[in-house]
Amino acid sequence: MKRFRVAVVVALALAVPSMGAGKKDKAEKAGEIVDSGSFGVFVGGKRVATEKFQIEKRDDAILATSELTVDDGNQKASQTSDLRLSSSGDLLRYSWKEQSPGKGATVVEPKDMFLMEYITPSPTEKAQELPFAVSRSTVILDDNFFSHRQLLARRYLEAGCRPGLGQTSCRLPKMKFGVIVPRQAAFITVSLEYIGREKVKVGGAERELNRFSLSSDGMDWALWLDDQYKLVRILIAADNTEVLRD
Repeated sequence: MKRFRVAVVVALALAVPSMGAGKKDKAEKAGEIVDSGSFGVFVGGKRVATEKFQIEKRDDAILATSELTVDDGNQKASQTSDLRLSSSGDLLRYSWKEQSPGKGATVVEPKDMFLMEYITPSPTEKAQELPFAVSRSTVILDDNFFSHRQLLARRYLEAGCRPGLGQTSCRLPKMKFGVIVPRQAAFITVSLEYIGREKVKVGGAERELNRFSLSSDGMDWALWLDDQYKLVRILIAADNTEVLRD
């Protein structure tokens, strides 16, 4: 399996890690829902997975929760993720949990000057610890959770755009980001670049969207976002895979 590709079938056999998305601490104060909905994942034109997600902005944090269900006709699976960032984008905690067919779990969180990943293949096994000597600003882009790509695109735009007098000035050169892919227990560097406005057909209708290129070694993704910075489409040509907002 090539690094950082969509792995909706192959990765299901790998039981790696965490605490699920969805349930909130009753003591936590609800925030503003920035975006919510679902993405359909299509391989060769056939729908094989769905990611339901919600991105919530609170006074001091951003919370992104997702639930992934996979049914490719041969096997079924269910996973959840919970990504918590500070208001400045630093990682507070990331957790992933497999609901079925296994019960693997993973957590990534700060420890001293590092980020630490805890991998629990099953409830009966001891967690494995994997340190990453990287800063808390390192991006989490886990396999099959496409809402993470939307968060990265917004971070890229916020870094390049500054409000002025009555308008916003943007300079969007190619930028590099350090990334942890928890399901692969790997650190990689990705590049994100704004390509420009483009008319594309989505759901049978033509739309003018903002195109971005997300790339790394062995990986080249095209992303399209609308003017509210919401992810609409992803194309991974090498894998014959398309991700579409429902």
